[in-house]
Amino acid sequence: MTSAVLFLAFVVMLLGGVPIAVSLGLAGTLAIAIGGQGLLALPTNVYTGIAKYPLIALPMFVLVGSVFDRTGVALRLVRFASALVGAGRGALATVSVLVAMVIGGISGSGPATSAAVGQVVTKSMIRDGYPRAFIASTVGAAAATDILIPPSIAFIIYAVLVPGVSVPAIFAAGMFPGILAGLAIIVPILILSAIHDFGGKTRNESRPGVWESFKGAFWGLLAPVIILGGMRVGAFTPTEAAVMAVFYGLFIGFVIYRTLTHRDVYEMLVEAAELSAVILMVVALASVFAWATATLGIIEPIATGIVALGLGEYGTIALLMLALIVIGMFLDGVSTYLILVPILVPIANAFHWDLVWFGVILTMKVAIGQFTPPLAVNLMVSCKIAGVRMEDTVPWVTWMIIAMLAALGLVVIFPDIALWLPRVLGY
Repeated sequence: MTSAVLFLAFVVMLLGGVPIAVSLGLAGTLAIAIGGQGLLALPTNVYTGIAKYPLIALPMFVLVGSVFDRTGVALRLVRFASALVGAGRGALATVSVLVAMVIGGISGSGPATSAAVGQVVTKSMIRDGYPRAFIASTVGAAAATDILIPPSIAFIIYAVLVPGVSVPAIFAAGMFPGILAGLAIIVPILILSAIHDFGGKTRNESRPGVWESFKGAFWGLLAPVIILGGMRVGAFTPTEAAVMAVFYGLFIGFVIYRTLTHRDVYEMLVEAAELSAVILMVVALASVFAWATATLGIIEPIATGIVALGLGEYGTIALLMLALIVIGMFLDGVSTYLILVPILVPIANAFHWDLVWFGVILTMKVAIGQFTPPLAVNLMVSCKIAGVRMEDTVPWVTWMIIAMLAALGLVVIFPDIALWLPRVLGY
């Protein structure tokens, strides 16, 4: 009865337009009150929900995304990728995906990358003969790789929630699945571009030289190497890496490119503070929801019931992925993790799944949700920049969703795609 009240209250408030964080907190509080538990423990749970050392990296990586957006790194990466790929059908769309993957190794935020890449490539893609709905679909799908390619805010949240999973280990595990997801998205982009003759309309324009564009993009390309390489050699922790990335971005903006002003720094700090506050508010109030599920004994019956269905490993994974895809259409990735990870981890333990691998496939599902209508945060950003309605993207984005589902299937069938690199690195 209490569990029904908990989830029903959350769904009703969510459908009523109540913010996700408030819905989670109030639903958890209501369930605790009905269950006769002490309400005085709520403030402590709100505090402990965010009083975790790895979460310090979260606002820093959010700030990194703003810094590299304003320094002009994305524009220089587009020029370099265009010089490598050339002109032709689907070329500029492919460039968008490649640039988003590199930006993913800097910011770790899908919506931030969708904004950065979308602002740079949208006008060029329109001139090159791409329809606006296809552009929005491409940018929104490409930006979804960012929560897979480290550093990743989603991976940080998962590592905080799951004991025994370290941030460096899951960062390493996400590298190859992230690259695989990006390559998978490129496949339908090239096929659709060839069928519908998208791109190649401006091939007579001057093409940037490879060496010249590489020199311009060098400092941006070096950022992921510094962030991930520094963590690997033990020079700094993931949290310290986020701080180093901020100072590196400011160094590029003020000293190398000279594109930043003191006014920009103030605006970036405000922007990062607002976005970080939203994320951490969800984390804090979701801890009340999670505490209610644990204290009232809701998690174990649900997990036991799913395991008892007798579907086996792959059948259970298929069921979970189907449920998570539907949930991902309506909830953002952070909320999905905070609500469902406490339920899903016992299921993973029952089948003796590697929790690092399990975190990667969950994150791939969350990535798919970021560009799956009707609530697709990446797609919302890219549609706004392209000036198109989200429903207009469905004929195009559907193929990209299928492509990433295929990549997800490969990681499920071949776990070493995710686990080989952390094993080699000794995590």
